[in-house]
Amino acid sequence: MHTYRTQINLHDTDAAGLLFFSNQFKLIHDAYEALLEKIGFGFGELLKHQPFFLPIVHAESDYKAPLFVGDRITIHVRVASVGTTSFTFAYEIFKDDGTLVGTARTVHVTIDKDTQQKIPLPERMKARIAELYAADNAASAD
Repeated sequence: MHTYRTQINLHDTDAAGLLFFSNQFKLIHDAYEALLEKIGFGFGELLKHQPFFLPIVHAESDYKAPLFVGDRITIHVRVASVGTTSFTFAYEIFKDDGTLVGTARTVHVTIDKDTQQKIPLPERMKARIAELYAADNAASAD
């Protein structure tokens, strides 16, 4: 499991200081980017030097409790599944007091930059994501 910490800033909220609903996706995407960086696939490298993209083809989220300006949060990212051409990440968002405030899932598919067609996950990336998947499942079995 990858852990990402941040806080809710004014630009994340609506006029009432409450997290604007779509910004939950922004927050989990920040956690996703940090995880890819950690495993050697930062977006700078991907966009400039790799022949593939990783678009999100499905996203869903649930809002469990409100978040306000200044709230500090921790996002746990787990690999929910890894396939031949895609992977799914699951996210849990917690306030510092341990309250679960949101959950989300994103499905990412590998496509060729030139043809825009689906392709198999590059072996090195698939291996790294599979390692995370195995670690996440081993930890949940304990």
